[in-house]
Amino acid sequence: MLRLRNIKKLNLKNKNVLLRVNFDLPIKNGKILDDSRIKAHLPTILYLIKKKAKIILISHLDDPLEKSKKLKIKVKKQYSLKPVFKNLKNKIKNLKFIDDCLGERVKKEIDKLKPGEAILLENLRFYPGEQKNDKNFAKQLADLAEIYINDAFPVCHRKHASVSAIGKYLPSYAGFLLEKEVKNLSEILKKPKHPLIVLIGGAKISTKLPVIKNLLKLSDKILIGGALANTFLKAKGLNIGDSVYEPEMISRAKKLLKNKKIILPVDVKIKFKIQNSRFKIQNLKLNQLDKFKDFKILDIGQATIELFTNYLSSAKMIVWNGPMGYFEEKPFDFGTKKIVKEILKNKKAKIFIGGGETITLIKQKSKIKNNVFISTGGGAMLEFLSGKTLFGIKPLLNKLK
Repeated sequence: MLRLRNIKKLNLKNKNVLLRVNFDLPIKNGKILDDSRIKAHLPTILYLIKKKAKIILISHLDDPLEKSKKLKIKVKKQYSLKPVFKNLKNKIKNLKFIDDCLGERVKKEIDKLKPGEAILLENLRFYPGEQKNDKNFAKQLADLAEIYINDAFPVCHRKHASVSAIGKYLPSYAGFLLEKEVKNLSEILKKPKHPLIVLIGGAKISTKLPVIKNLLKLSDKILIGGALANTFLKAKGLNIGDSVYEPEMISRAKKLLKNKKIILPVDVKIKFKIQNSRFKIQNLKLNQLDKFKDFKILDIGQATIELFTNYLSSAKMIVWNGPMGYFEEKPFDFGTKKIVKEILKNKKAKIFIGGGETITLIKQKSKIKNNVFISTGGGAMLEFLSGKTLFGIKPLLNKLK
């Protein structure tokens, strides 16, 4: 397993600590819809408070920059972290907020911090240097502190200044949440239990190809659903109508299909046009699709649910990322919801779940057992399981100078 430098043996008293967190939350009309990511960071934040550190919280929120027709960069102020501050100040005492993340004004506010106090800086992505992994931007952030701690696993696959470049300027450590992610996900790569069943859904094969390739070596079966399956079905020469797929990935999908570990849907739920611009929904076997022209595959069918359930029920380890269909619209959420139910029925397996939509669906289930690990990362989880050392983890592995 990767050995990360942790914070438990550090003398943190009176030290300025730059803590990279992931407060990229769903916010509507200034109100946070789900604050679970805030809660996930609390163990690290509260530990630093207990150790009398001066905590500087840094995060991004969405993608707030847009280019005008004159190529000028405009900042969309609705992506301010102020709503996060309002939520977080109810969870920790003596929290401050400043509407910037660089400059003399920020330094002066940090200088006012007492041991055990924290300040939240404004959205890092208000500056283009963050996403460009700009060394100067990273250096200016680093000048605010003496120690850097990364607790934001979901952005560890991003080559951004506050994640990657900053490691060159400060002694760097892993927070408790990031450590937890690495420890749990490393189990899949280093100590897989068999049968190991991987369930991959979502839209794009291009983003999930590396993890599929890597997990083919470790897994017993890889079950493919969602729009991702459409590319594989097209590669087999099947009629998929107007369904979403990736034409440029057909040749790679054909190569993957030579591996018998990959299991595709055997039936699908489609939506097709009938007279007067109305639509009809039908569950069909794959060989029945030739009868139709204008249709879209939007969910796995009943026979596929049963097929996948047979594999999942006997698994000792399950890895799941991505929905089985267009779950945002009923009744095409049925396949995904049924699979969620079947996965959680398996009490003997260690279950690993990641990906934004997937996590949302799991959270709707009130009783999540101890055998289920819900990763805070989607893309980061996929890249980690593809065997890569993530940009944000590299600085935490290097020897301190």
